[in-house]
Amino acid sequence: MRQEALSRRDFLKGSRRSVAASIRPPGMLDAALADCTGCGACVEQCPTGIVNLVDNLPVHDFAAGECTFCGACAEHCPEPVFSEGAANRFDHVVAIATSCLPFQRVDCQACRDVCPTGAIRFRPVLGGPFVPELVAEACTGCGACISVCPVGAVSIAPRSTEAAYV
Repeated sequence: MRQEALSRRDFLKGSRRSVAASIRPPGMLDAALADCTGCGACVEQCPTGIVNLVDNLPVHDFAAGECTFCGACAEHCPEPVFSEGAANRFDHVVAIATSCLPFQRVDCQACRDVCPTGAIRFRPVLGGPFVPELVAEACTGCGACISVCPVGAVSIAPRSTEAAYV
């Protein structure tokens, strides 16, 4: 079982970020969680290293990186806990907090640069840096933007949430 990695940002802040226990690998069925034996095959096979076991159940730690929807976790799972067919999005989107650097008049577009679907765009603001806007329909919830945010302003929110900012 892999230990939770401490990010540089959390180390400098002197805090440890807890893994959100509700973010399961894509395609994992909540109704089938009881069938998960906690064998760790999904942890071992994840190419980006973001799957961890918490209470013997797989969870994603987006602070460690992004989900590429490769399907390795489902492919190597010996139990019937994944739906048929490849899942290519999560049931959440990202949310950008007002602590985001452009809202503090500091130029940063790190989240936009790593977003594989272009779901984070920046619009011009008169007299200040461009500010982020989320195109929720394009967001897959992969988490690529979460690990690169230098101030931790990007988090996850339920897909049904209308507002892009918290």
